[in-house]
Parts: sequence; C-alpha cells; structure tokens
Amino acid sequence: MRTFTPIKQSKKIVFLLFWSLLLLNSCNDDKPVVEPPAADQYLQKSEDVKQLSREQVLQLANNLSPILGGYVKNGIKVYKLSYKTKNTDGTEITASGALIIPDTDQPVSMISVQHGTIREDAAAPSYYNNNTEAAQFGSLFGSMGYIISYPDYIGYGESKDLPHPYEHGKSLASASLDMLRAAKEFLKKQENVKWNEKLYVAGYSEGGYATMALHKKIEEEAASEFNLRASSCGAGAYDKTAFMNHIINNNTQGVASYNALYLWVLLTYDRIYKLNRPASYYFKEPFASRIAQSGINVTISQSFDTILNESFKTALNDGTDKGFRDAVADNDVYKWKPKAPIRLYHGNKDNLVFYFNSENALKTMQGLGADVQLTTVPNGDHGSSVLPFLAGTLAFFTSTP
Repeated sequence: MRTFTPIKQSKKIVFLLFWSLLLLNSCNDDKPVVEPPAADQYLQKSEDVKQLSREQVLQLANNLSPILGGYVKNGIKVYKLSYKTKNTDGTEITASGALIIPDTDQPVSMISVQHGTIREDAAAPSYYNNNTEAAQFGSLFGSMGYIISYPDYIGYGESKDLPHPYEHGKSLASASLDMLRAAKEFLKKQENVKWNEKLYVAGYSEGGYATMALHKKIEEEAASEFNLRASSCGAGAYDKTAFMNHIINNNTQGVASYNALYLWVLLTYDRIYKLNRPASYYFKEPFASRIAQSGINVTISQSFDTILNESFKTALNDGTDKGFRDAVADNDVYKWKPKAPIRLYHGNKDNLVFYFNSENALKTMQGLGADVQLTTVPNGDHGSSVLPFLAGTLAFFTSTP
C-alpha cells in the first residue's frame, strides 16, 4: 500500500531542509578553502638511495684531504629524483639526478653541482656509487649544511639510452635547471629540511662549463624562480671557438684520453647541429675508418691536429665551413654580463682545458662590468687544481650570503 505525507508536513520538511543547507553553507564560508596540491610539472618520482652518518662523511672527507674534514658538520640522506626535461631535439624525456639533504633542523641553502666528464653510466650522481665525484664531493658539501642538487645530465641514469650531449651548453643548462625545478617540487613536500631559498651553483671541468651555462640560463629565463647568489666555475672550456682553433692549429700533447674528449666534442656538434658529415670529411686515414666504426672509443696517441684533413682545417680557418664554425660558436658561454658574482678557478699549466678559457672569460665579463674574479692555481694541471677549487668554492659561498 502506498503512503502519503500530508501537505503541511511536506512543507515543514522542505523548510527544514532549506535552512539546513543555508546553515551548512554559512559554516563552510567560515573555513578557508583548501586548494588541492598543485601537480608536479617536473618531478616524476623520488627514491631513497643512501644515508650516511656524520662519522661516515668525515671518513670520506679525510680520505680526500685532512683539511676538508674540518668542514663536516652533519650526516646526509640521498635521494634519486626522476624528472621531465627535453632532449637536444626538443622531445620530452625523463632524466635523473641525486638530491642530497643534510641532517639538520636549521634553514639551509642549496648548491647545484654540475659534475665533470664521466665515461661510464655507473659514475652518474643518482647511483651515488663509492669513489665517484658525487659520492665524495656531494657528501662533503651536503654535510656542511647545504642541500645538493646533482643532475646526471642527458645520457646517464634514467636517460642512459640516449647519447650524452658532451659540452653542449644549452642542453647541459636545461637538464640542470629542470633538475632544480624538480628538487624544488620535492622539497615543498618535505618536513625534515628547511630550504632558505638561496641557490649557489658550482662545477669543475665539464661541470665548470655546465655551471657557466646554467648561471646564464637561470638569469635569462628563470630569475623569478630562483634566488641565485653566486657561481663557482673550475677549469671549464668557456671559449669553445678559441679552444677549437687551438687544437686544430697547434701541437698538443698527444695524450690518448685527452684526444678522446676533443673527438667527443667534435662528433657531438656534428650530430646535434645536423651536419651529419662522414668521418672522412674531418679525419685522415686510417683514423677516419676507425672513428667511423668506433666513435670516441679509439686510441689516438699523437697531436690531435695531425689526424685532421688539411681541407677541413683550411675551411675552418678561412670561414668557408660556416656550419661547423657556427656550431662551435653557439657553445661559447662567456660573452654576457652575469648579475650574480662568479669566481673562476684554473691551473695555469692545464694541458687538457687550456688556461686561456678562464682568462678570456674574465677579460670579457669584467669588460661588461660583471663581478668576476679568477683564482689562478700556480703550476696547476687539470687534476691538481681540483682541491684548490673546492676549498676556494667553500670559502666563496660561505662569504656570499
């Protein structure tokens, strides 16, 4: 049997419902609207990698130099961040890097450290393997009370199946900047670390070059995102045009490991700038055939200029090879005026990355009115100048609040 509610009772129910809704809405208005957390634009995932006590970091530092042990203050925790960036052709890819967080409840600054040349994927920062640059220097800087962003670059870690764009300024800068953006998103969700929003950037060798490129990109494209305080660049090849002219027209030491790096730069630019020339355009036989087959995995123990075709050297010198000259010039990273101060460190006996790179950067940037200074390591070569660079960088950053 169907039942019916009397009309008067129905009106009463509707009346009560109406006022109940008004009351609920008024109560909601009294509370702040809670916005859902913004979706991460760069960070894709994070993974725990390693945790080191202060004592463990102290041992690492003392193994490098007893002087460095005095800087160790905290233990650290290491994460691997996977994030979105773009390859040299503009396609979106996933890259990775290490994020090192000090064990402290005090507000701390961040340093983006760009690593030097590596040939093996296992040396990438995100793996944090023993005896790698990241595990040694990253641990030291982190234990001093800095958050460390340590990008792998393209070609290592999550992007290991792609060729590394060796000494290509734009992609080194973009991969490093996007790692910083991912780190920023990660830190927003953390309660165990307080970032004071200050950023410093540093690197040696390829990392010095990448640091200069990153500094430029931050100031030109991301100044509103990051409070960049200072940069420290060690032994970088900032003047690619002068560097290439030198190794093409002058005798070099003929060290096979050095030649492999010069070759790597040449082949990288040929690929990225779509010159797509055969090895025989650049090199004499039998080197052309060997390079065509094995790329940079060849052993060349003579001056680099002696393996080049005279026709290529002539075309480069007289400007008729505009494609290659423009590719090299596109990677010069010193012809601009930085706003934040930069300190350069370079050994004046560096036979791999020649000292004139830092001299030219200093002269040009100071001429534009920038705060740039060069610390010369007397008789320092590419290897022996690392520790003076580290000590100088630590002193510079702590004195630049």
